[in-house]
Amino acid sequence: MTEPASNITAILLAGSRSGVDPLAVAAGVAVKPLVPVAGEPMINHPARALLAHPAIGQVVVLTQAPELFAADPATAWLAGHPKVRFQKSGGGIASSLMEFLDRGEFPFPLLMTTADHVLLDGAMLDQMVREALGADIAVAMVERETLLPHYPGSRRTWLKFRDGWWSGANIFWFGSVKARPVIALWQEVEQDRKKGWKILSAFGPLALLGAVLRISTLRGGMARMGRRFGLSARLVAMDKAEACIDADKPDDVALIEKILAQ
Repeated sequence: MTEPASNITAILLAGSRSGVDPLAVAAGVAVKPLVPVAGEPMINHPARALLAHPAIGQVVVLTQAPELFAADPATAWLAGHPKVRFQKSGGGIASSLMEFLDRGEFPFPLLMTTADHVLLDGAMLDQMVREALGADIAVAMVERETLLPHYPGSRRTWLKFRDGWWSGANIFWFGSVKARPVIALWQEVEQDRKKGWKILSAFGPLALLGAVLRISTLRGGMARMGRRFGLSARLVAMDKAEACIDADKPDDVALIEKILAQ
């Protein structure tokens, strides 16, 4: 039986993409993670969830501008927390993660999530750690039939497979250094992150054809990807619909605040 995970390093992505972020502009803040959601900067919500979880040993906040969080009275607590460390990042998620891995300062496993994952909670982290443990890489996803009965108006980006329509939940697991070539591939397609077919085609023509003809399941595709890279890759199908609702648009923020109020 696999031993429970402990002392996991959590990576909290709190950077900004190139260009202007509409949410940040509307809120009058410098970067999106400082946008208020339910009365406080959005980053505070996932940060507290990570710090409260018994399996998380430390939280590394990756951001281009750590000084912004130290200067803001509402997020200064993060800069002074003994289990939180700020690390300066580059412009892209995958490139920043590669730089992070190249430093070799933190042991595996690593769990990564984003500052806009406002609804992240202990139950989601429990499931991710439990089901990802033992894999070299794992990706959390939510199937459409899990989300829509609860939130029919929520608009997501869906990838269609034989075993359903899937949307990302912004929780990733890197269990060993074997995950590195997958992250390198991610870096190559990072600019096309919303274009599902380009991402699929990066894994080869069979993966693309299988998705088009719906002869592939997402779970099977993950397993094949793992075999291609010589590692164990796993899908974690999240039980909670809220796992794929991030604060990306004003409508998302309104829905999140309604959920938090309930």
